[in-house]
Amino acid sequence: MGARTSRYHEVYARWQRDPEGFWAEAAQEIDWFKKPKQVFDPAAGLYGRWFVDGVCNTCFNAVDRHVLAGRGEQAAIIYDSSLAGTKRVISYARLQTETQVLAAILRDFGVGKGDRVILYMPMVPEAVIAMLACARIGAVHSVVFGGFAANELATRIDDAKPKLVLSASCGLEVGRVVKYKPLLDQAIALAAHKPDACVILQREQAPAELIAGRDHDWKALCDHAVVYAKSVWDCVPVAATDPLYILYTSGTTGRPKGVVRDNGGHMVALKWSMGNFYGVAPGEVFWAASDVGWVVGHSYIVYAPLLHGCTTILYEGKPVGTPDAGAFWRVISEHHCCTMFTAPTAFRAIKKEDPQGKLLASYDLSKFRTLFLAGERADPDTVIWAEKLLKVPVIDHWWQTETAWAIAGNPVGLGMLPVKHGSPTVAMPGYDVRIVGEQGREVAPGTMGSIVLKLPLPPGCLPTLWQADERFRESYLAEFPGYYKTADAGFKDADGYLYVMGRTDDIINVAGHRLSTGGMEEVLAGHKDVAECAVIGIRDALKGEVPAGFLVLKAGVNRPATEIEQECVGLVREKIGPVAAFKLAITVARLPKTRSGKILRGTMKKIADGEPWTMPATIDDPAILDEIGGALKGKGVRL
Repeated sequence: MGARTSRYHEVYARWQRDPEGFWAEAAQEIDWFKKPKQVFDPAAGLYGRWFVDGVCNTCFNAVDRHVLAGRGEQAAIIYDSSLAGTKRVISYARLQTETQVLAAILRDFGVGKGDRVILYMPMVPEAVIAMLACARIGAVHSVVFGGFAANELATRIDDAKPKLVLSASCGLEVGRVVKYKPLLDQAIALAAHKPDACVILQREQAPAELIAGRDHDWKALCDHAVVYAKSVWDCVPVAATDPLYILYTSGTTGRPKGVVRDNGGHMVALKWSMGNFYGVAPGEVFWAASDVGWVVGHSYIVYAPLLHGCTTILYEGKPVGTPDAGAFWRVISEHHCCTMFTAPTAFRAIKKEDPQGKLLASYDLSKFRTLFLAGERADPDTVIWAEKLLKVPVIDHWWQTETAWAIAGNPVGLGMLPVKHGSPTVAMPGYDVRIVGEQGREVAPGTMGSIVLKLPLPPGCLPTLWQADERFRESYLAEFPGYYKTADAGFKDADGYLYVMGRTDDIINVAGHRLSTGGMEEVLAGHKDVAECAVIGIRDALKGEVPAGFLVLKAGVNRPATEIEQECVGLVREKIGPVAAFKLAITVARLPKTRSGKILRGTMKKIADGEPWTMPATIDDPAILDEIGGALKGKGVRL
């Protein structure tokens, strides 16, 4: 579908003409206990608040209303764990029952409207049920990625001050079991705030010892509650502006930043996005291959698919190694998935292991229509590889933990616009995206600058940080008055297409020239033997900074690494020019990443510059950082 048949420009113009009318219409897709009369109140909150007088419940919209509409037997969740060797299908009716039971248990522990509950959970159905049970009674959940270091969990306990912690005895990784309970015990010992109780889901791979008086067995409570619960709790009415959850952003120092999500605007925006952006219909199978600990998991494993009446896949496994690089194709084929959303790093991993895509031939992907990528910059080489292999549209889109849904993308539901590789396409309705220079003035098309969003932010975006209005103002609103600072850098072309080139701190200054590491990565990723890459700026006495490129080669490449490195240096010189001063390419076995797939460029830079650094709590495998240090020394870089 080309630009002529896309409704995007018409819909975006309608939003621009009448933003309140646009979101009032979208709000009709949600069931309200009390419909909002005021769509937006510019005087409320830090930049205004959405649906201020509306009363609603997120769990009712995600679960109960589908059962009431006669769709209780439809699958709500397909749980597929290649790590545990388990599969389970949960209907909407069953999900309602399990959520009611857990909500009753929470109430028996004294948890009520506005109380916080921390979830420290692996990718199991109970994690989703716990989120919904909190929403059901108006409690505020805060999911902490399972297996996070004890100190990181402790800081979140102290910030959120939960009445209760819901956890599991362990999580599963490829080839190992991660015991959560000792980490939880240590975190509670470190935290100044002590939760009243912990409810522990015992997993057979590593059952945990329970502390008498504080810890309770999840299954035993549920078995008891089914028969004896004081009440099977109905959905508690909450204000649209009441918090649904707190999600702490990774990579912070000191007190973590707790992104707050409200109930009303969040539902309206996510429901709108499923049909209009992702192009998915109620009843279809949607898969976000992420983790419930990240924003993608909150928005597109749990809330958006269930609000829309889809079947959502909850996958406990990896793109490679469980058992091979065909794992994603198996899940799509077996569960008749029409649309998938994952991080580009997952596809780079598949491309590295199976560059020819031979494993795809074993699976039937006839129902599969669209692949969406977000979370890291989607380099054109990986996108083109996936397009050729899958023969479906591959859609890059861009958003943040803070926004909960796409800032920019190619709206499949409104009709796709022409694809430009390297660009997540255009701003979605609700977002007025601008590129500004250091003085806060807009720059000409094609000019690199800071990407900002004109206030107010649309429904679904964070209204503030948890208990930290002033910090929210300083972090996001102060530098460019009237705008929200994304802290991403990029440019727009003459057609209004956005190019996100990296975080503002990924723009390096080489002898006075501001250069994008993302642009260099794009060139390196285009080399036929390179599966994945990362570029950082290393401190240099003469030029200020010089770029260094780290290369991970595709499986089966048997040429000398030095030969490939020389070719990559030549490519950057050819495509970007001598101004980039790109002379250092280093082959490594793997790149250091967070568990959500983001490359830890900031930590790599500190290692290269010989600066003190701390082990990021989100790191997937700490040993990789020693490998990076060794590789730099091997190239003569003095650390």
